[in-house]
Amino acid sequence: MPVQDRSVRIGLLKAMPAKWDVEANWDVFEKQFATYSNSGLDVFVTPECFLDGYVATEADWNVPRFRSVAQTVGESPYIRNVLDLAGRSNTYIVFGFTELKHGRFHNAALLAGRDGEVLGTYYKTHLQHHDRRFAAGRDLPVFELDFGTVGVAICADRRWPETIRVLRLKGAEVCLMPTYGMWHLENEWWMRTRSYENQMYVCFAHPGVALITGPGGQLDAKLHSNVADVLVHDVDLESVTDGNHLADRRPELYGILADRTHPSRQEPFEPPSVDENGGN
Repeated sequence: MPVQDRSVRIGLLKAMPAKWDVEANWDVFEKQFATYSNSGLDVFVTPECFLDGYVATEADWNVPRFRSVAQTVGESPYIRNVLDLAGRSNTYIVFGFTELKHGRFHNAALLAGRDGEVLGTYYKTHLQHHDRRFAAGRDLPVFELDFGTVGVAICADRRWPETIRVLRLKGAEVCLMPTYGMWHLENEWWMRTRSYENQMYVCFAHPGVALITGPGGQLDAKLHSNVADVLVHDVDLESVTDGNHLADRRPELYGILADRTHPSRQEPFEPPSVDENGGN
């Protein structure tokens, strides 16, 4: 019986966005996507909050200015253009942006389908002090695509092994990861570890580096430069297995991992609404 072809072509945008300049960042995204859209890409991933340049950390931040670069899905021309590009190119797109929803800002990664429709949006779940202008995501969804199952994590989410493990246990074979923060050599080893302990692919898209780590903990591909470019690499989902790392787990021993009463646990931070923030 022939082996099913489960090769997936991943494109990871590696480009430094301009702070507060949505139009300029869109131009970079559109140009880089157009350059590679005819190369048979299955998935294209941007860095974290690429459209606005991840300005939530900036000293000149204020609510009106942040609102001016945030997007509302259903109303944003940029989101409509993402969906149009995905549909015309037959490519899934994971697009990083700041979303304004229900009166709060969210660090968002929208998943556009090959048909040009929104398949879902992931919201960053693990917020550090510099992210406290966002509302925290409250779910770790996975998405069934035509080639397999993927999960999404954003930047700091990768620091907690539980995050990627949950995605894997939900069936994800690939973690698509828009990022902006740490990208040193140690991070590369961390991503190799996340892949190894979950026997899955991690696809890391960052302004300074793009890399893909494989189920054996190996570095499959890497692009490190100071110019805008795209890492294109084929991954083989046949190599993703439920080997001993998953099969030999002892879940009955791990109860404390989900202990809601543990002293170290904190409730997710919930920032004031945009209206409550006023003009500060």
